[in-house]
Amino acid sequence: MTPNDTLDACGLLCPLPVLKLRKRLKSLEVGALVALYADDPAAVIDVPHFCAESGHELISSSDEAGVQTYLIRKTG
Repeated sequence: MTPNDTLDACGLLCPLPVLKLRKRLKSLEVGALVALYADDPAAVIDVPHFCAESGHELISSSDEAGVQTYLIRKTG
């Protein structure tokens, strides 16, 4: 899947990656995909929790060389 948008939150600490993700998702249409890159250790908890609470779909997550990648679909 190719994301419609990317958000590089590397170097940002909790809660900034999720706050920036929330703001980015607001500007996108329903169904859009966002790739979020983060290196905050708390993001492994915060991002899935944010998606579950806000109703957005966490498509995938991975961690390579300390950079976590999340693919999120905006829902209505």
